[in-house]
Amino acid sequence: MTSPLESPPQSLSCPAPAKLNLMLRIVSRREDGYHDLQTVFQFIDRQDRLDFKHRQDGRIVITNPLPGVPEQQNLCFRAAKMLQQITGSGSGVELTLHKTLPMGG
Repeated sequence: MTSPLESPPQSLSCPAPAKLNLMLRIVSRREDGYHDLQTVFQFIDRQDRLDFKHRQDGRIVITNPLPGVPEQQNLCFRAAKMLQQITGSGSGVELTLHKTLPMGG
């Protein structure tokens, strides 16, 4: 935590650990279109990495968008937008996803 005299960090790098689904079962479909799931998984020793850089202009920028994934469907973009809305923050972020894992389906 920062003291009132310290400024918050302007960048952050975080691991995005992988998991292996050992069992996945769709239990039911909810009214909102999503599904209730029952799952057993194990984290594995592989990961992608997310880099975050603060932006003062309020924009959310994905530096390396995934081919064929519109911005509004990009999970990183959606999570950043939701965080911005929930916190009422006017700050933006530059997000870089360093993919080492294959895309899940």
